[in-house]
Amino acid sequence: MNYEKVFQDAVDKVKGEGRYRVFAHLERQAGNFPHATRHHPDGTTSDVVVWCSNDYLGQGQNQDVLAALSEAGARMGVGSGGTRNIAGTTYLHAELEKELADLHGKEAALLFTSGYVSNDAAISTIAQLMPDCIIVSDALNHASMIAGIRHSGCAKKIYRHNDMAHLEEILKSLPKAAPKLIAFESVYSMDGDISPMKQICDLADKYGAMTYLDEVHAVGLYGENGGGISEREGVADRITVIEGTLAKAFGLMGGYIAGSEAMVDAVRCAAPGFIFTTTLPPPLVAGAITSIRHVRATNELRVQHQERAQRLKDLLTAAGLPVMPSVTHIVPLMVGDAVRCKQATDMLLDEYGVYIQPINYPTVPVGTERLRITPSPFHDDDVMDELVTALKDVWMRLQLQNAA
Repeated sequence: MNYEKVFQDAVDKVKGEGRYRVFAHLERQAGNFPHATRHHPDGTTSDVVVWCSNDYLGQGQNQDVLAALSEAGARMGVGSGGTRNIAGTTYLHAELEKELADLHGKEAALLFTSGYVSNDAAISTIAQLMPDCIIVSDALNHASMIAGIRHSGCAKKIYRHNDMAHLEEILKSLPKAAPKLIAFESVYSMDGDISPMKQICDLADKYGAMTYLDEVHAVGLYGENGGGISEREGVADRITVIEGTLAKAFGLMGGYIAGSEAMVDAVRCAAPGFIFTTTLPPPLVAGAITSIRHVRATNELRVQHQERAQRLKDLLTAAGLPVMPSVTHIVPLMVGDAVRCKQATDMLLDEYGVYIQPINYPTVPVGTERLRITPSPFHDDDVMDELVTALKDVWMRLQLQNAA
């Protein structure tokens, strides 16, 4: 077999569908978020404004977070030394897990190297611990949740996105004695909608199911203390497992789960994704502790974040651009074609210094390709006005569809 041809054919297929990605080489400017320097192949540079970062609150450049990270690195070194079971556990790891448990009002928390790993490891392990478990999953759940469901080897049922009648229909059809786990997200990051969390908890209570909530696009951003939508809606105590990330609102890296002490301990003892991987370096952990404490204590950041998102939605709507309905900080702009979506983002970057990545299949279904814009508290009126002007020009030049 010609192995290289197989690889090249796979790449050519992606290119032929118009969804081949070329990464821009950016250098973020500490203290000047959301501005960055773009490094071109010819050695030149140019300034860009980043509009698609998941560092929603700019905490990756918070001076107190940087100081905590640097101090821990100078004091403890930059490597973790191994897995948590061998040499990788420091007092900082334990301190961060306490902070995360407290954030969600839970007994315990467990750190992972990323949000993807925490979903994959936790869902698969929790389900495997219960014989004949059936996982009931929202149709739009993230790829990491889908991976965890597949790796569990358990039976699964998929309910239509946020359709509570369909969810109940499925739950009603399952054996009463069978363990059940309802898996869902709070904020769905491509459309910007929110799950009906109270109704899901009511159905879980009615049919004896556990609940697994992915809060990665909400933790730090919603609730008086940043505990996410579950805190805002007053249902965190009804959720069996809350999963979150340190890589978005908190600006660093890592994932975690929070829940009962027994559940967290069981995952700690059994999950290969926890046991067999090198843990987060102490400097990152120190930075995360500082970031979480700052975000929890600074509700005005959340207020500013929502105000900025709403202002941008209003500007785009007034400009006649096709803003998709969103009740959160996610601002999706519909294009509907992979090739033209890539053309639009290339033009924005090359000609206007606006950095937005195209969102194409498999992240979203074919025909729903879009720009996903994520304003932060640091995107001021001037850069917003410049963005809208650039988008209007690109939309006109490419003859893209405007709002209905």
